[in-house]
Amino acid sequence: MRVDPRRLAATAAALWAGIILGVGLIAAPAAFAVLQRSVAGAVAGRMFTHEAYVGLAFSALLLWAVRRVARDDAAAGQGSQFSLSFVLVLIALICTVFGHFGVQPMMAAARSGEGMLSFGALHGISTALFGLKGLALVVLAWRLAKPAA
Repeated sequence: MRVDPRRLAATAAALWAGIILGVGLIAAPAAFAVLQRSVAGAVAGRMFTHEAYVGLAFSALLLWAVRRVARDDAAAGQGSQFSLSFVLVLIALICTVFGHFGVQPMMAAARSGEGMLSFGALHGISTALFGLKGLALVVLAWRLAKPAA
């Protein structure tokens, strides 16, 4: 049985986008609605950490799958091996790496009064990166779910 890389990539992108929407729009706000602020922040931080590591795994899978799709499309004369889908996966990966592994440690430092930027500014940057990642994945899933030309 041969795995269809387009279907696999569409499913993976949709699942990852669903995780992002679930954590960002449901779980984190719910934690802040019912828990003390410090506890809610710890719970939300833990959820975002889990999403970041899951996102790295999804990125690896998606990079492999969209490269296969692009290679197959290029061989059929329907595009380049450097596809928009590949760029969307790279955007999601960069947002994950920079947002979680770059900005999150700076947020911890800002909370204790260190660093150049305030906690609020860093939180805004982190939120923008998280939103951009979700948008890139929704677009990717939508593009891949369309039937091949």
